[in-house]
Amino acid sequence: MILDGKVAIVTGAGSGMGREIAILFAKEGASVVVSDINEGSARETVLLIEAAQGTATDVVANVAKEEDIQRLFDVTHETYGTLDILINNAGIMDGMVPAHELTDQLWERVFAINATGPMRAIRKALPHFMEKQKGVIVNIASVGGLYGSRAGAAYTAAKHAVVGLTKNVGFQYAKLGIRCNAIAPGGVQTNIGVGSSEPNTFGLERAMAGVPLNPRTGEAGEIAKVALFLASNESSFVNGTVITADAGWTAY
Repeated sequence: MILDGKVAIVTGAGSGMGREIAILFAKEGASVVVSDINEGSARETVLLIEAAQGTATDVVANVAKEEDIQRLFDVTHETYGTLDILINNAGIMDGMVPAHELTDQLWERVFAINATGPMRAIRKALPHFMEKQKGVIVNIASVGGLYGSRAGAAYTAAKHAVVGLTKNVGFQYAKLGIRCNAIAPGGVQTNIGVGSSEPNTFGLERAMAGVPLNPRTGEAGEIAKVALFLASNESSFVNGTVITADAGWTAY
């Protein structure tokens, strides 16, 4: 078990990629703090882990709230006494809303969850990692953070911010034994959808222009395996970069 004895926080772990990451990490020996805004979903993930003889604790947290991030880290240290791995997975889509129809409210909500949330979690983790002289951060970005129109304007900008944050943290703390990388998934079967029951028609049409080139849709478990690699010592020389996991979609 390549994460034996490690303690990991996984945000947005109540469903989709976050749940699969949490389950896989527990299977590989980690004690997992399952964080999600939905209490029932978080608890269900913990029960799945415990049913497989794994160790996990659930913490209800809205990553857009500083006080929730603080509580998440407090519970982690009270329960397990340490932290080794931070997975910033929680995120939302933006309904494919283009710039000319974008509201301040939508922009601020998407950034609060998709960019500010990871920043705050990283900010909490770094002092502990610096004291230990080791630690791993994995951010779930998106191909939307690498290219211009895989989503609406707010999501695209926020995920670009996550990519920049990843590279900055990866380089600046490299000599302190801390690694920070990101995964940029392509189309993956999760419950995130497009972030709206009625996506913006203009934005959806433009964002879908390249979809026929997508070789296939991925499974959440496939992203979890990439996260496991980045969280483990198997990736000890990988830092400050983004791994694209999209079946070759963006290679065209």
